[in-house]
Amino acid sequence: MPSEQGYCSAAPDGRRRGTSVAEPHHPHHHEHGPASPAPRRLRLLLAAVLVPFALAVLAGLVLLWPGRLPDHAATGLGFDQPTASGVVTATKSVDCVGGTAGCTLVTFRVTSGKDDGRVSTQTMTPDQTAVYSAGEKVVLLYSANAPRDLQYTIGDADRGIPLALLAGVFALLVVLVGRLRGLAALVALAVSFGVLSVFVLPAILHGENPLQVAVVGSGLIMLVALYLCHGLSARTSVAVLGTLASLALIGVLGQLSIGWTRLTGNTSDETGLVHSLFPGIQLPGLLLAGIIIGSLGVLNDVTVTQASSVWELRAADPGMGARALYRAGMRIGRDHIASTVNTLVMAYAGAGLPLMLLFSLSHRGVWTVATSEIVAEEVVRTLVGAIGLVASVPLTTALAAAVAAAGGPPARRGGRRRKH
Repeated sequence: MPSEQGYCSAAPDGRRRGTSVAEPHHPHHHEHGPASPAPRRLRLLLAAVLVPFALAVLAGLVLLWPGRLPDHAATGLGFDQPTASGVVTATKSVDCVGGTAGCTLVTFRVTSGKDDGRVSTQTMTPDQTAVYSAGEKVVLLYSANAPRDLQYTIGDADRGIPLALLAGVFALLVVLVGRLRGLAALVALAVSFGVLSVFVLPAILHGENPLQVAVVGSGLIMLVALYLCHGLSARTSVAVLGTLASLALIGVLGQLSIGWTRLTGNTSDETGLVHSLFPGIQLPGLLLAGIIIGSLGVLNDVTVTQASSVWELRAADPGMGARALYRAGMRIGRDHIASTVNTLVMAYAGAGLPLMLLFSLSHRGVWTVATSEIVAEEVVRTLVGAIGLVASVPLTTALAAAVAAAGGPPARRGGRRRKH
């Protein structure tokens, strides 16, 4: 199977055209480098499509940039409650209120802030799933108006160090394996999180149309991530065009499907709370925005892989025309579809596993369960994303085949000259 740009692939006969045979003492490597620059007319055509799109994304970013959220947005709901660090010093089994056994008295000490060193206690009831042990670090919630011995309560376990270590191992592995491209991928990941946290979420909370915000945010993430990771080239531009067309299909189909299935988007406590805080937010639009953003990552993977595969096929056989490149690329794409669609479905199934367990205990029929709103929402999300994913393969492959075939003979990196 053709490899992605930058991977080594030796020639079958161990030599290159126009070069002498290598001696055993001087082994050489043969790599397919970047494809040769596309003809000027083709590059202008790609630019004529992508430059206006990039300008539209920047304009949308300016127009939809969120203002300052109301100060009372989360007041009284716990989101504005100050926190402090703490550590559990002791635990003890005690009787609950009413004399029943099973409660745990947790003693903890504040380790940050103005009350550093203060010791408090809290009784944990059996219905609280969290179990704490002596020496464990915790996050404390502070209530200034509560009695002194109740001002601090345990809010959650402190997961900062384990998560930081896990993220560090991930980043190190990505850089070790991916090298500069892996480092670029980490930067793109940071940019994606920045766009989501600084623009997308605040803009939706500020009352902007969730669909418009999702389109602008996804467009910005797509442009930065693809060009940063894969370079400014015709190959990357083809992947961007394939992703853009597939996202447009997902947006249209998602809008129609939400209307056809009469989904309200209000299927969880979180969405209900958001709607109560910001009644102006359209929950169906929020659902559609989630579908678009959720599909972006998988689409990037598919379109980049298909474009790279076509370019590598062209590099391996410069005589292949657009039709032959498309057929060969689609053989790779079909395998990609088979694995990726299953991955997409399993990812949603894993996220909704507790819900699936609850429904498996019910006495409702499978069809009744599947068409209930809370399940139908995930079904629509999965199917719309999968349709866009499948459609991206032939679309991107066709674009890549046409551009690669029109680009002339592929450029190869100069290998080491064999010395006699």
